[in-house]
Amino acid sequence: MSLALVHSRALLGARAPAVTVEVHVANGLPAFHIVGLPAAAVRESRERVRAALLHCGFGFPNRRLTVNLAPADLPKDSGRFDLPIAIGILVATGQLPAQPVRDHELVGELSLTGALRPSPGLLAIALGLRREAPDRRLVVPAADAAQAAVVPGVRVLASDSLADVCAYFRGETELALALPAAMPDADAAPQPCPDFADVLGQPAARRAAELAAAGRHSLLLVGPPGSGKSMIAARLASILPPLAEDEALETGAIAALRGLFDPRRLRARPFRSPHHSASTAALVGGGNPPRPGEASLAHFGVLFLDELPEFGRGTLDALREPLETGRIEIARAGHAITLPADFQLVAAMNPCPCGQFGSIGCHCSPERVRRYQQRISGPILDRIDLQLNVAPTDQAALLAGRPAEPSATIARRVGRAWRRQLDRQGRPNARLDAAAINRHAPLPDDARQLLASAARHLRLSGRGMHRIMRVARTIADLDEADTITVGHVAEAVGYRRALFRAPPEPDGADPAAAAPMLG
Repeated sequence: MSLALVHSRALLGARAPAVTVEVHVANGLPAFHIVGLPAAAVRESRERVRAALLHCGFGFPNRRLTVNLAPADLPKDSGRFDLPIAIGILVATGQLPAQPVRDHELVGELSLTGALRPSPGLLAIALGLRREAPDRRLVVPAADAAQAAVVPGVRVLASDSLADVCAYFRGETELALALPAAMPDADAAPQPCPDFADVLGQPAARRAAELAAAGRHSLLLVGPPGSGKSMIAARLASILPPLAEDEALETGAIAALRGLFDPRRLRARPFRSPHHSASTAALVGGGNPPRPGEASLAHFGVLFLDELPEFGRGTLDALREPLETGRIEIARAGHAITLPADFQLVAAMNPCPCGQFGSIGCHCSPERVRRYQQRISGPILDRIDLQLNVAPTDQAALLAGRPAEPSATIARRVGRAWRRQLDRQGRPNARLDAAAINRHAPLPDDARQLLASAARHLRLSGRGMHRIMRVARTIADLDEADTITVGHVAEAVGYRRALFRAPPEPDGADPAAAAPMLG
């Protein structure tokens, strides 16, 4: 036959949309055209495919050859279409039977000798195949086959060369069924990471970190250099519950797009800590075609921004939408993509440029301190649930050297609070919308009056009030309480005072002053 259809997949953000590789061989002057919005790497596959076919002993048609990658308006990049193009040419010229090829999807870059080279994003491709065409088999390079085989229900065939794939379609041999990469069980021992037992003193900061982990709340730590802000943030992963299977596959697929797939950490929540010189595209994603940024790599995990005011203001403001919606929309002239970015923001900063605000060694003027703190926009600050001033390190506690409460003990409390939330509402408290807050976090009259008074004195927005209610719900869950009390609300109000504190109104005392910073 002169026309062949081969199934494959593209990568668009974190999705893997289906692509039909249509190969047509016609009479006319010899030519080889690839159409369907191919990138330069796809157009260059003409030379790789020609050399690979000839090296493997197949004939290359000396006729007019047209390859269409459908749909035509979907961008295609990388060399993953080499294998389906080569198989399509062989089917179109009668060198391979068409029927066996129809039940497979093919992905792989070819070397000039016909060997199959690794292709990025195979885990995302396998997930797309499971959703849209679970009856098909997936043929991939053997080097990355274990990554694709992690997805349950997908039959992945591994091959080292074009010749082996052709022999398989002719019925002369069988391709090996890929075994999945070793994926840890949900109840397996966690990967080694820094322990909270190393954090001596700082009871208020430890308490805030536990609350952040228990409800997936965003956290801002403000304090002088050396007070343990980065140390505490680095240990947050040690008290977070492991990922569920679907979450692990989704985060693993995003990591695989950037070559960061590690099956040993597939159940661990991601922890990303980009440098403050990162660009907006590096943080939220970008490029052409768009690629996931740090916010997407931290999906279902922690995005830690140290030295927060040193990030560009526009770069930080790009996090507004994902902090609310859990996704990032990137629009280009020809297409738009949606990247998952349901991360937990943890940030740390100094209170002033020199870091010693309030001490005798600080020479920063009030105006300089104000300008420094205002590098963080109000809308971003309003989206951070827990804002805490971290005191200087307790030198006596450091010299005593007595280990603090370890991560394993804290993780058990966090796990119990997490299960209460999932059993009650199916999601963590930080992800409750307005209707769910009213349903699952109702306040008694005295707590409601305290919150109303705090809203007046601290000039809270509606978003800020909702975030206080979410944090109060998490505090109650850690106390294993079914109802929120005025004490829970008082503590939650106390976590809204680190920066940009509005002056109290003259008609009464500041209610947040009564909020205890529990250790």
